[in-house]
Amino acid sequence: MIDRIADRFDMTPDKLVGDTGYGSAEMLSWLVEEQGIAPHIPVWDKSKRTDGTFSREDFIYDTATDSYTCPSGKRLQTYRRNFSKPRKANGGKDGFIRYRASKNDCDACPLKPQCCPKDNGRRLMRSVHEAARDVARDIRKTDAYMTSFIQRRKVEMLFAHLKRYIGVATMRLRGPKGAYEQFQLAATAQNLRKLAKLIPAASPA
Repeated sequence: MIDRIADRFDMTPDKLVGDTGYGSAEMLSWLVEEQGIAPHIPVWDKSKRTDGTFSREDFIYDTATDSYTCPSGKRLQTYRRNFSKPRKANGGKDGFIRYRASKNDCDACPLKPQCCPKDNGRRLMRSVHEAARDVARDIRKTDAYMTSFIQRRKVEMLFAHLKRYIGVATMRLRGPKGAYEQFQLAATAQNLRKLAKLIPAASPA
C-alpha cells in the first residue's frame, strides 16, 4: 500500500502506526532503513525469559566492538566461523547473529545460577535488523508514540464493533463498489446505534 501511494501520488508517510503484528524485525527494517518511515509499532520480541534468569535486555550492547557485556562485566562476542551451512549475506544463517561468553568466565562467575545455570556459557542471539528494532523501542518511549497509540485504539475499536456487533466479519458483496456500499451501510448502522445510546432513557411510569 505504501508503494502504491508513492507511485500514484508521490507521497510517503512520516510515520506508520500499527499493532505488534507489524513489529517483526524484517518489517521494521524495511520501514526504517529502506523507506525512512518512523515506526510507531510495538516491537515483536520474544527474548524475555520467564524462568528468573537474565534476559537479553539485561546485557549491554556495544556498537563499536559488536559485543555484549553481561551484568558481571564480562564480554560476549560473536565468532564468525565457517559451518556446514553457508551464511547469508546479511550476517547470519537464519537472520540472527550469535554471541557467547567464555566458559572460563561463566564458571567463575557468582551470577551463573541467575544467568546460565544449565549451560557452560551464556549465549545470546541478535537479529541482523536489531538497529531498526532499537529505533522502534526508542520511539515507544516518546509522547508522540502515546498519542499514536490512543488514536490507533480509537480507530481499531470501531472496526472491532463492526465485526462483533454489526456482523461485518467479511465483505459479502463483490467488487470495490459492492464493498463500498456494504461498508457504508454498516457504518450507518453503527452510527445509529451510537446515537440511540445518547438518547436518555425514559423514566418508569
